[in-house]
Amino acid sequence: MRQRFDFSRKLMSGLSAGLVVGLLGCSSAPPAPAVQWVRLPAVPHARAEVTPPAAGASTWQLLLPVALPGHLDRDAVLVPQGAAGLQPLGGARWAEPLRDAVPRLLQDDLSHLLGPGRLWAAPLPPGWVPARQVRVAFTRLDVGPDGRSVQLSAGWSLSAPGTGAPVVGQAVVEVPAASADAQALAVAHRQALWQLAQQLAAALR
Repeated sequence: MRQRFDFSRKLMSGLSAGLVVGLLGCSSAPPAPAVQWVRLPAVPHARAEVTPPAAGASTWQLLLPVALPGHLDRDAVLVPQGAAGLQPLGGARWAEPLRDAVPRLLQDDLSHLLGPGRLWAAPLPPGWVPARQVRVAFTRLDVGPDGRSVQLSAGWSLSAPGTGAPVVGQAVVEVPAASADAQALAVAHRQALWQLAQQLAAALR
């Protein structure tokens, strides 16, 4: 009986020591980085006023959805890792999913460039039929290999409903960032979208 009691006491002592060591290990672990939420600015800082087109100019519809590469469908801000890898930028998260922010801001920029009432996306006003339609699909919207720039590639097509083959084109944009932090990279993303909108507006005109 005494032997069994000693064994139980040793077992409890060992478990207690293990618990203390575990707690000390947890307390010495570095704290998780605080989450930094960033978003694409509503207006690019370099956006200039544009003279609206002449009366009678075509009206356009931006066809939705605007396609984005699948790896961008997450809230982490991704940066390059090695030759082909990606990794989250420590603690940085998109406050609005890019799949929502990109088409909304692209529509806003094109509306600014083309003039009031010239561009619509869904839902369309009742009874309104666009003279032209534009579809955009991104193949790239990534932080560059240097970690201090944003590279954008997108294909687009312009068509008139019920007509023949559309006119197609490709836009390639690279914008340097002021630094490698999340806020500077978000601003560079926004500038890349603005430059894409300028190329599209030139084609639409």
